[in-house]
Amino acid sequence: MPIGVIAKLRVKEGKNREFEAIFKQLAQAVDENEPGNNFYELHKSNSDPQLYIVLEQYIDEDALAAHDETEHIQTLGAQLVPCMAAPPDIEFMMAV
Repeated sequence: MPIGVIAKLRVKEGKNREFEAIFKQLAQAVDENEPGNNFYELHKSNSDPQLYIVLEQYIDEDALAAHDETEHIQTLGAQLVPCMAAPPDIEFMMAV
């Protein structure tokens, strides 16, 4: 059963461009290297310029677990940390 993820990411002021550039690389790596990922899309809030939402979906729990272990999540994820104003707020959901 597919697993949905909503990740809310708060970015430091002045770090938006850097964050978006790194995330673009990350999304491309997910798309190219994770066949168990259905989508991995970044959205920016219309009301809060520092708030980003990542909408993700994986074919199953194994694909989600594999995502966290990929080299691109480890390396590019680490590059995102200096841009972050707070830890991510992540919600997991089951498809219905």
